[in-house]
Amino acid sequence: MLVARLKAAPTAAWVWAFTVYSWGMTTVSAAWFARRFAAGRGETLGVAASLAWQGAIYAAWLPAAAVVWLVLRRFGAGLKGVAASFAAGLAVVPLEAIASSLIDRAMLRGGDLWGAVLGRAPVCILLYSAIVAVGLAAVHHRRAAEARGRNALLEAALAQARTVAAPPRPERLMVMSGSRRIPVDIAAVEWFGAADNYVVVHWAGREGLLRATLQSLEARLDPRQFARAHRSSLVNLAHVREAQPLSDGSWRLTLASGAEVVTSRTYREALLERLEGRP
Repeated sequence: MLVARLKAAPTAAWVWAFTVYSWGMTTVSAAWFARRFAAGRGETLGVAASLAWQGAIYAAWLPAAAVVWLVLRRFGAGLKGVAASFAAGLAVVPLEAIASSLIDRAMLRGGDLWGAVLGRAPVCILLYSAIVAVGLAAVHHRRAAEARGRNALLEAALAQARTVAAPPRPERLMVMSGSRRIPVDIAAVEWFGAADNYVVVHWAGREGLLRATLQSLEARLDPRQFARAHRSSLVNLAHVREAQPLSDGSWRLTLASGAEVVTSRTYREALLERLEGRP
């Protein structure tokens, strides 16, 4: 139940929850060590002062988190996004180390700044790596949520296509198969494929040619049943038995005969817009 609720939660909600929790727990833990460190130097540091000290240090990482999020939104969560994130880290990590060291100097009243920067660098590298990891998880979570929404729409379209009532007199196509012309009910067609000035008609494990363009054929077919899967293919949604999302955002449609047709990302978006009633 808890896992299902976490999956259903908006990406921003669990990212903010994790950020607040991490900042709070890290601040409290670091404040405890800060008080012990101050005591070792013969200084007395109150609870409020230690919390303010460490809270300021870790609050300074919020801009770094924003940088990572913007980079991942721009380049994605693939290899480019990871490379861009760590390239940005070459500037972010030293700046965070300097910021933390300046806050340390303000609280401890002096000290070797550049020695403190070097001492802070390993921790800053670990923190930045953790932020990148959380950012990657957030991007994947967001994409998974979007994919679930798209798949739900597709399933709704498939269900609608299967319930479309057949006309009293089913329309037929005169399809060329070898030297013969065969009448084929449109409802029996699984998919159409473009082939120069012809359309290849696939039905019941057979195929034949129709002298037409895919565009003209699409204009005369019921849009509740037939949808473009690619610029060169038109699929009867009533014959789709399985829709599998692919890593690039497209779908692999498995038809009743076992044939597979890939829906390109461009036509997937067009189909979703139509299902949502957008112009």
